[in-house]
Amino acid sequence: MGRSHTVDDYLEAIYFLATPVGEYGPIVKEAPVPAARVAEMLSVTPPTASEMLKRLEAEGLVERGPRKGPLLTKLGREQAERVVRHHRIIERFLTDFMGYTPAESHVHADELGDAFSDEMVERLAEQLGHPDRCPHGWPVDTTHEQEENRELRALSQIESGDARIVRLAEHDGDLLHWFYDQGLVPGTELTVLHADHAAGQLTIEIDGAERAIGERAAAGLYVLPA
Repeated sequence: MGRSHTVDDYLEAIYFLATPVGEYGPIVKEAPVPAARVAEMLSVTPPTASEMLKRLEAEGLVERGPRKGPLLTKLGREQAERVVRHHRIIERFLTDFMGYTPAESHVHADELGDAFSDEMVERLAEQLGHPDRCPHGWPVDTTHEQEENRELRALSQIESGDARIVRLAEHDGDLLHWFYDQGLVPGTELTVLHADHAAGQLTIEIDGAERAIGERAAAGLYVLPA
């Protein structure tokens, strides 16, 4: 049985779904996020998500209109960005000091998030030398993240040409492990040779070797086109 989700989990999910990069959310910044997508991302039922969204609205963290999804308020965005930053620093602590793999660090950071106070996370950041990015390539500074979003594309959106992997989608733990097993990690240079949308896959080349990658996986690789 999976763990129950907290307010912070929901704020983090809404933050990611409202981020205009790759498969996450709408392309219009600050657009409301469909409640069904929040439920899907957190693997909960729509009624469960709806109840928590009502709570977030009552606490002034999201705004909701008739038949509209949640939109982070100023307070909600500030809290969501704090949660996201803490998560990324804890991931680096788990990989750099505790010896966990990058894929493992994401799951454990979710579990440990509530155990670290703001002051403890700042001490971790200092001990880590104030890292720029989490193990999966996401900037610790959310302002930098949002600025960088304008330059990135999901690999599934690239028809052909060279690109460099910058970030990995984290919401699917199995897929995240697969990325690392396949060597599809931040910094990897690749070339898209052909996109076959009818078959739902791309043919790419890495270090002179061709391989096929499904569009679902490619949608979770955020790249900087050459």
